[in-house]
Amino acid sequence: MISLAHIHPMLVHFPIVFILTLAVFDAAAVVTGRPVTGRGVAGGISTVLAVLAGGSAVLAMIFGDMALEAAEAGGFSSEIAEIHEGLGSTTAIVFAVWAVLRLILWWRNRPMSMAVNAGIAVLEVAGAGLMLATAYYGGQLVYDLGVNVARAVGG
Repeated sequence: MISLAHIHPMLVHFPIVFILTLAVFDAAAVVTGRPVTGRGVAGGISTVLAVLAGGSAVLAMIFGDMALEAAEAGGFSSEIAEIHEGLGSTTAIVFAVWAVLRLILWWRNRPMSMAVNAGIAVLEVAGAGLMLATAYYGGQLVYDLGVNVARAVGG
């Protein structure tokens, strides 16, 4: 049976990909004059990406909390873990709320002006920066501190 502590690293790649793809897609759509709100093709793709980003971020947060509890039960404690947990929770909540807002805009077929679409793209790029900061500290936990990772043998 797989350890609950190992599910988080398997899931965490999904919000990374979806958040980055959402930010790049919406920025490219806005630059080329396509609205990312409403029920057009770009709006539909953007909404699906936003929902996938928010949903996968919440799942990663839930299993990340379990992974941290497992590490702490084994005696691990670190300020880096607290920073990662705070950033991860913030990222998940922000993108979950964003997913709901984007879904409501799509459901109500509310196309916005191109200025609002540009603002959406800017917010998503900032959100991608938040996610990258979260990923940086997660990488430190694994690669520098070896949290929930067995040491390689041999050599």
